[in-house]
Amino acid sequence: MELRKIEANDTITTLIINGNLDADGSRFAQPHIDEIIADDAQRDIEIDFSQVQFLDSSGVGAIVYLYKRLVERQRNMRIENVSGQPLEIMNLLRIDQAIPVNSQTH
Repeated sequence: MELRKIEANDTITTLIINGNLDADGSRFAQPHIDEIIADDAQRDIEIDFSQVQFLDSSGVGAIVYLYKRLVERQRNMRIENVSGQPLEIMNLLRIDQAIPVNSQTH
């Protein structure tokens, strides 16, 4: 599991997740998520899921936690490039009704 943060411009920070967003991945990601929430730059967050092959309830919890904390701070979040099993989970849980989710088209 690897996380990379890219500040694309003054308004958006992209978080690239490389690996599974499961219990271990979520524990690894938590300090990074807290850092993003604490960032006073007021940037919107884009999470790039193109390298995520597996998502479980721990990962969903981490995403929802991040989303709720950002909304409290009047910041936006979206999830990009979702495919495969993570997309199936997001569709099943209707995550896209709260958080914008853009799936990967091949």
